[in-house]
Amino acid sequence: MPPPSDIVKVAIEWPGANAQLIEIDQKKPLIAIIREVCDGWSLPNPEHYTLRYADGTQLYITEKTRNEIKNGTILRLAISPTRAARQLLERIQSSGLDSRLDALKELAKLSADATFATEFINMEGIFILTLLVESGTNFGEMLAFTLTAFLELMDHGIVSWDMISTAFIKQIASYVNQTSVDASILQRSLAILESMVLNSQSLYKKVAEEITVGQLIAHLQVSNQEIQTYAIALINALFLKAPEDRRQEMSNILAQKQLRSIILNHIIRGNRPIKTEMAHQLYVLQVLTFNLLEERMMTKMDPQDQAQRDIIFELRRVAFDAESDPNSSSNLEKRKAMYTRDYKMLGFVNHVNPAMDFTQTPPGMLALDNMLYLAKVHQDTYIRIVLENSSREDKHECPFGRSSIELTKMLCEILQVGELPNEGCNEYHPMFFTHDRAFEEFFCICIQLLNKTWKEMRATSEDFNKVMQVVREQITRSLSTKPNSLDQFKSKARGLSYSEILRLRQSERMSQDDFQSPPIVELREKIQPEVMELIKQQRLNRLCEGTSFRKISNRRRQDKFWYCRLSLNHKVLHYGDLDENPQGEVAFESLQEKIPVVDIKAVVTGKDCPHMREKSALKQNKEVQELAFSILHDPDEALNFIAPNKYEYCIWTDGLNALLGKEMTSELTKNDLDTLLSMEMKLRLLDLENIQIPETPPPIPKEPSSYDFVYHYG
Repeated sequence: MPPPSDIVKVAIEWPGANAQLIEIDQKKPLIAIIREVCDGWSLPNPEHYTLRYADGTQLYITEKTRNEIKNGTILRLAISPTRAARQLLERIQSSGLDSRLDALKELAKLSADATFATEFINMEGIFILTLLVESGTNFGEMLAFTLTAFLELMDHGIVSWDMISTAFIKQIASYVNQTSVDASILQRSLAILESMVLNSQSLYKKVAEEITVGQLIAHLQVSNQEIQTYAIALINALFLKAPEDRRQEMSNILAQKQLRSIILNHIIRGNRPIKTEMAHQLYVLQVLTFNLLEERMMTKMDPQDQAQRDIIFELRRVAFDAESDPNSSSNLEKRKAMYTRDYKMLGFVNHVNPAMDFTQTPPGMLALDNMLYLAKVHQDTYIRIVLENSSREDKHECPFGRSSIELTKMLCEILQVGELPNEGCNEYHPMFFTHDRAFEEFFCICIQLLNKTWKEMRATSEDFNKVMQVVREQITRSLSTKPNSLDQFKSKARGLSYSEILRLRQSERMSQDDFQSPPIVELREKIQPEVMELIKQQRLNRLCEGTSFRKISNRRRQDKFWYCRLSLNHKVLHYGDLDENPQGEVAFESLQEKIPVVDIKAVVTGKDCPHMREKSALKQNKEVQELAFSILHDPDEALNFIAPNKYEYCIWTDGLNALLGKEMTSELTKNDLDTLLSMEMKLRLLDLENIQIPETPPPIPKEPSSYDFVYHYG
């Protein structure tokens, strides 16, 4: 018979003694179990001891976490967190350097445990560490371990960052501002400053006063990608927390310091492959840079503002000045008529007062900025587009003004201007780091693409929305290839002609016209369960392969991972922490924790997940919510996930629902079902190509008047 669910068989180690193989009764108090273990080795004062995991992160076991102990787990008897914290504090303050170094090394390891951290902090441990740093007497390994322990302790969120002293901030900043400092100290100093900025507005001001942007940019030119990553992360944090009125000023300073070209030459085009965290920080910098456009995007044009109206006059002057001089018409009525004609040729909706075209937000004044940039920087292209369309027949002219406004709005949507960075996204575009005015240049390429597509489609004003849909597809398809430069993007976009887009659409979707007759619909319904079973098996196979998930806290992004995979018999979920992101599958033996599938009560997603309700910072991040899901299992506990991307989110939620016998409802399942059904239908109907399938089955012939037509053998 299997052992009762409250009984767990484990091994417990103690240095210099044989391990004890015991059965833990989960109903019995933990102190009673520790007393029995101490009695087995004749150890006095059992209240001075506790249990820890022997493998992995070696966390302390408490009454709250004891239910996570699984059969076959190896535990270790250790001194209690209170006693360990007290001993380490004494050794840290001792005069012996070797003893202090060993104590700090042990502290850096234990600080990741929340139980120990609570005890150490309650004994004013963080205050002692800050004094050690402020004294400036620790160097090398000793300082590195001190900073590591401090960062781990603060990451638990037990104490507020606002309690940090100005002297401590100055000392940490001094390590960052030094020209030569140990790499491990520099990494930790950058990480501490980043956490300060992200977690406290008052500390942001103090850090901003101490840190020189020039020195941060200097750290981007080193060969150590970890230091480069932490430096960009701190720049991003300062950018993100800066008051809105200071962000543009900070952007100008970074531009003067050649930040973009340094990132391009030393990181994007460097000799080393870009790691996941670096890709994320580049994505965040890209988003924050484009978000500077939000103010102009949401600013309506004031039709009474003469300075703004002058910009429209300038657009007209550049395009038509060679044809006519407004001063040549002294008659006011004639001049107004000429302006109205020119504004119509420029493609504005409101010919009399084109300023009204820029009162919609988005894109607001940003569209006018883009048009002026094109007219000033790419004047020949601007004049060619305007004059080319003004000489066409009315019904086939591409309205430059209206197109520019709608295109600017579309580009803002594609690049998500004004939205906060997604915590789980790494999608940066190298081409946006190749030019100081990347958005404006992007617009200039796309407006030429729009004009080209308009001609290919032989479009009229009624086709405007259809053309914009095609252009959006051309842009998004070209961006998905991650071009390294704006010229590469231009080349790829021009290669996606209207006919090529039609061909791609045809190959990617099923023609609805061929699949509407009742016989085909009936065949589709018959095939669908087979296809759904195939999708289900694929989902379960992916769960068996497993996935690496990033641990995300509400304090700062962390390079900590854990892995989860389904057993091959589909009965148990195995999971456990990892030291680094794995390159392939992780063996079941390396994953210490497990959940039987029969214990799973439900799978919840989004804001219904426990970790979305608990962590306010994650709760506010819409993108993270969309990737969150949790497994609720017996006893009343939850295993919380944040998927690395939407694809993995769909795979796991589908797979878990399939395990529970529920319907798979993700967008990925719908797309896979459509694709596979389309392929299967086309294969089965291959022999009927060019044969008209009747809407209804042929009629059954009438019964014969006589059945006397059987031949009898003699």
